[in-house]
Amino acid sequence: MKKLIAAMNMTLDGFCDHTTMMADDEIHEHYRELLNNAGAVLYGRITYQLMQFWQTILENPTGNKAMDEFATAMDNVTKIVYSRTLQQVDWRNTILKNELIKEEISELKQQTGKDLYVGSPGLIATLTQLQLIDEYQISVHPTVAGSGLVLFKNISERVDLKLLKTKTFGCGAILLYYQTIKK
Repeated sequence: MKKLIAAMNMTLDGFCDHTTMMADDEIHEHYRELLNNAGAVLYGRITYQLMQFWQTILENPTGNKAMDEFATAMDNVTKIVYSRTLQQVDWRNTILKNELIKEEISELKQQTGKDLYVGSPGLIATLTQLQLIDEYQISVHPTVAGSGLVLFKNISERVDLKLLKTKTFGCGAILLYYQTIKK
């Protein structure tokens, strides 16, 4: 059985805005490894469109090994995009779904293979409410943004978690691994 893992970067004050954080080579290497070991990554439209930036790196490599290899991992991983407005996707290994169906996600989790990751704040909140997330991997960056997109917006019921481990990055970010405590 696969796990569904929420993987997200956020500021110390709880906002998800990658433009306010410092992603160094070590963080790119960590997330490259995550993508290389993922069965699929689930995105909403906005995050998917932001991640399409990495297609430009594929076309014009930066010369930074960590960034270029992350772009390749993004290209190779299966991406499942949930959107009611997108009509098509043009990135290889991408599946477009117009509706998130709980039973469909549950079926994906029942299959054998590599774990599934969700990397969009809105999807993380929705899947949390549906009690489908097995683990959270939250990287907290040493930045106070002051405003932005809140990760756990609209969560109305308590979610208890067990800290599994932590990982510290040289840039000062701390990755917190939490397991969902099932009710």
